[in-house]
Amino acid sequence: MAQLAQQECTACTADSPRVLAAEIVKLSPQIPDWNIVEEEGESRLKRIYKFPDFLKALDFTNKVGDIAEKAGHHPALLTEWGKVTVSWWTHSIGGLHKNDFIMAAKTDEIASQVAEKK
Repeated sequence: MAQLAQQECTACTADSPRVLAAEIVKLSPQIPDWNIVEEEGESRLKRIYKFPDFLKALDFTNKVGDIAEKAGHHPALLTEWGKVTVSWWTHSIGGLHKNDFIMAAKTDEIASQVAEKK
């Protein structure tokens, strides 16, 4: 299986399939720091990233926003001093799609780049 972060999102519709438990088992090791949570009756991928200050958190938020806009797949982002909470799920299906795992992996890459930047 190709690395998630190198894959592209596919267009989703209301009848797109949610990921199955067996798929989650295969995909989750590539995003080990993410949790699957239930919010508002939907499964979501969620992770909190820590940063040394607000500017780094904001830089990260903006970069995640850029990839989200390019992919046409948008997360919930909560930016605070020193941390950003990111939640990915597919709104049209009310749960998780492979796209969410792809975008979570891309988000991890952005976090690494922001952390390395002085």
